[in-house]
Amino acid sequence: MKTFKIIAGLAWAFLCIILIIVLFPALNPLANNVSKYPFMKINPRYSGGEIVKELSKNNYTISIHRTVFDGLIGNRKNGFVQIDWRGKLPQLISDTIDFDNDNIKDFVVGIDTSNAKSSITALNPKVCDIEISTKTSFGWAIRVGLVK
Repeated sequence: MKTFKIIAGLAWAFLCIILIIVLFPALNPLANNVSKYPFMKINPRYSGGEIVKELSKNNYTISIHRTVFDGLIGNRKNGFVQIDWRGKLPQLISDTIDFDNDNIKDFVVGIDTSNAKSSITALNPKVCDIEISTKTSFGWAIRVGLVK
């Protein structure tokens, strides 16, 4: 009985290795096809959420994403809003942002793109501080921390 278990275990391991070798080239097309299903989405904690409003300035546009409080189970107490500047940016950016679309300005952000210094002046008690401020391939992006 002991030798039968050993032989069965080795046969199972050998079949699994063969299956992995056969399926390995098919994993990339399989992953691409599965990622196109409607229930497969990038988590907003990584993507910044959907864009809800775009403002046009002289040489650039400002994209305001939806507020993200999403958690694994339910909503979190702390979240963020991502703001993107796209286009030809000036050296000094100073914009007033209304992220919740209530026609009341929520914060003023200042960015010096030459030395990557960012500052924020909160006009809304829900606004905390800048979590991330970085140059991107399309311009500049910041994430502003929020509380509920």
